[in-house]
Amino acid sequence: MAAAKRFEERKCRYFRKPGKANTGDVLHAAAGRAAEIGIGTVIVPSVSGRTAVAAREAFGKGMRIIAVTHVAGFEGPDIQEMGETARKRLESAGVRVFTGQHAFGGVGRAVRNKLGTYQIDEIMAYTLRTFGQGTKVAVEVALMAADAGLVRTDEDVIALGGTYAGADTALIIRPANSARFFDLKIREVICKPREF
Repeated sequence: MAAAKRFEERKCRYFRKPGKANTGDVLHAAAGRAAEIGIGTVIVPSVSGRTAVAAREAFGKGMRIIAVTHVAGFEGPDIQEMGETARKRLESAGVRVFTGQHAFGGVGRAVRNKLGTYQIDEIMAYTLRTFGQGTKVAVEVALMAADAGLVRTDEDVIALGGTYAGADTALIIRPANSARFFDLKIREVICKPREF
């Protein structure tokens, strides 16, 4: 009798460069992997709404799509980057839109801006960036969605991330609430930039 394998082999796409040019390939790879293993929720960072619309088209109506936007005030006091028209368009397409405090940049960022010293949340963000900006974003939106009660912490999701715009990273994540950050698990890397 043959011994059982102690491993599984999976494809992973490594992009030559980060950025929004990879968005279509990220969505294609993530949709394929979701279909293979039956993942029903995708978390998408989206400021303008374009990446979330593209995700809805790529994953189809059967997938639960959660778009996580920048917190109000990210670009300046009282500025909400996702306009009401984009928000309504997403919601009418069945995309849940969530705007909330960034998991890695709230009060800690205020301390850095005022006192010039980093807090643990931003140090964690910089650590995750050693895998690329998209990895940091994917982990952050998974935490934010869990904190908002939009995803369960005992079910895998696909979380996307990007470098400034679009998507260049897709991860399978078992989410956690921010207060239980170390329970979060990155279970698979579907794609990410190799150079960043």
